[in-house]
Amino acid sequence: MTSSTEPLISLTDAHVVHRARSGGLLSRDRVYALTGADLAIAPGETVGIVGESGCGKSTLAKVLVGVQPPTSGTVAFRGRDLWTMKPAERRAAIGTHTAMIFQDPSTALNRRLTVRQILRDPLDVHRRGTPAQREERVRELMGLVGLPKLLADGLPGQLSGGQRQRVAIARALALEPDLVVADEPTSALDVSVRAQILNLLLDLKERLGLALVFVSHDIQTVRRMSDRVITMYLGRIVEESPADEVLDAARHPYTRALFSATPGLLAPIDPIPLVGPVPSATRPPSGCPFRTRCWKATEVCAETMPEVGSSVTPGHLFRCHHPVDGAQSTKDLVLQAAATAAVDPAAATALKETR
Repeated sequence: MTSSTEPLISLTDAHVVHRARSGGLLSRDRVYALTGADLAIAPGETVGIVGESGCGKSTLAKVLVGVQPPTSGTVAFRGRDLWTMKPAERRAAIGTHTAMIFQDPSTALNRRLTVRQILRDPLDVHRRGTPAQREERVRELMGLVGLPKLLADGLPGQLSGGQRQRVAIARALALEPDLVVADEPTSALDVSVRAQILNLLLDLKERLGLALVFVSHDIQTVRRMSDRVITMYLGRIVEESPADEVLDAARHPYTRALFSATPGLLAPIDPIPLVGPVPSATRPPSGCPFRTRCWKATEVCAETMPEVGSSVTPGHLFRCHHPVDGAQSTKDLVLQAAATAAVDPAAATALKETR
């Protein structure tokens, strides 16, 4: 799944496989954290990534900024493979052109350093400017994210959660990166300050021309912030959709089910029912990974991984043998899923347990 625009960063058939921690030293279990990811991020674009816990969102985010090397596949920055570069060249490319904002600012910031030291650190490491210029850049960064100058000598523990996250954002922007990945940047914050941080990110993106990857469980926020939304399930990208189509015109059953589970105040509906737990990433199902919970699954879903299909809208791609009709309402899908489960529960269970 790729963008038609010349990409800033791109993944081609990227896989990340970890050794499972359970089972002792002789365990041969593997965790398939990311499988066959194809993705391109254009300069200045905002891409949202959604999916349930454990679906691979954070792994994908780390691969994009070079924190996590792929087990196989390619990660290219401006057309050059990051992991065939010499280590020093790769560190320079990753350190100066990409940045990450982590989920919890309380653990992402060194509690023993002042705000000034935290913001100066990337400038010192990469030897940006003179000492006086670095001090000026610190003041500039604090103003950019709305932090009072008097906090420069404060420690993270003396700041509020929102102020700490502003420090984390300022640190990410210190070297003027082209790409910023925000991994659940508001989940550790009070509801009252989440909107402030989200608005700050959007404002900075527009002012600085950043490409922004926004990872979140809050799928409605992702939809509103993003140009494009990526849906992940069990380590795979299953759909890539323009943000204005993801709510009512998504083609993958999982995307429609995911967005149906968010409450709607104007026209509330029951969510599309998904039966059964998420399969283990150490033993993913054969064929389509979503088939064990999908009301549209048939034998072919257990046999082969679906090829990438496309909608009439440019850039709308999905992997599904039985895609949802883009014009079908979520309310109709709720009734369809419930009816399918009620017709022959035993046959449905047998299919879902097929390996």
